[in-house]
Amino acid sequence: MINRERIVKEFCRLVSIDSVSYKERELADAMIQSLEELGFEIEEDSAGEHYNGNCGNLYGYLPGNVEGDPILFSSHLDTVEPGIGKTAIVHEDGTITSDGTTVLGADDISGLVSILEAVRSIKEQGLPHRSIEVLLPIAEEVYLRGTEVFDFSKIKAKEAYVLDLDGPVGRAAIQAPTLLSFTIKIIGKAAHAGFAPEQGINAIAIAAQAISRIRQGRIGEGMTVNIGTIEGGKARNIVSEECVLRGEVRSSQHEKAVAEIELIEAVIREITEEYQAKYEFETSIGCLAYEIAKDHPVITRFQKACDKIDCPVELVSTFGGSDNNNFVKNGITGIVMSCGMNQVHSCKEYTEIDELERCTSILINLLTDRE
Repeated sequence: MINRERIVKEFCRLVSIDSVSYKERELADAMIQSLEELGFEIEEDSAGEHYNGNCGNLYGYLPGNVEGDPILFSSHLDTVEPGIGKTAIVHEDGTITSDGTTVLGADDISGLVSILEAVRSIKEQGLPHRSIEVLLPIAEEVYLRGTEVFDFSKIKAKEAYVLDLDGPVGRAAIQAPTLLSFTIKIIGKAAHAGFAPEQGINAIAIAAQAISRIRQGRIGEGMTVNIGTIEGGKARNIVSEECVLRGEVRSSQHEKAVAEIELIEAVIREITEEYQAKYEFETSIGCLAYEIAKDHPVITRFQKACDKIDCPVELVSTFGGSDNNNFVKNGITGIVMSCGMNQVHSCKEYTEIDELERCTSILINLLTDRE
């Protein structure tokens, strides 16, 4: 039987541990202890060293006694800001919130708690189960940096369930976008703004022209473009020599995202040539798009697990990335499950005890399925 009281106690305990991106050490240690007590063999990699963090990705394996490939569960260790000094407040109606000054951290503590409780319940009841792998990455919230450097040759599973989606339990994302980040540095020429402005080339003015010509927002079906920051200038009486723009392109189709980046650079090239300025253009891949076929076993098993507890299933597309993007990129077919998190990335974030219990039940059904 699932221990409801234990779920609440563990959720509150883990939420109280600060674990913002690149500073997940204390939470990782707590998870190592809990998983080892359950019989997992745990390895920690050197991912933190790549980013000057204090912790690596955690990988764990627990042998099962049911034939078949292992099943992989994943929830990330980090939280967004403001995430220092979190505390969980349990309300009479079964919701759990923060005190309103920080995020709650249900993203992704709810996933971690569900995994732990599912395994505990199985072991306490002596239920036959598939071999279990867990991957608890760091730095998911900063463009999947943890799994970006993980050695996926360690993974034995062919299918994964990533517990990292908001909304009602029973929802699962089977499609996610490519996310391309870009940084544009416009290089003009400094001059005194009062005595000799004609001798300068104003990088901020060029950037303004560029922003007005680059199409932004929802620019078609399945694609968005956004310029999120602009930095430039040294003083109000100096013609700005440099200006830096940072933005992103998201698309459900990778090729379209790449094409849009090329269009953006073409605009920058044209404008800088017009003003006799220069530019530098850098791009990086945050995640790659994927779509899982609805008849794939990773989905049909999820549907079956939900049906056993009369939980409605909703298969959706998401426009956010997750570690599952990197799983799919590395040959592991996965979906992203809702796990009891709502209004994430805000101080209004909350979870519900019933939803944590429901998510745990689905994991138990997945682990004990013999097909």
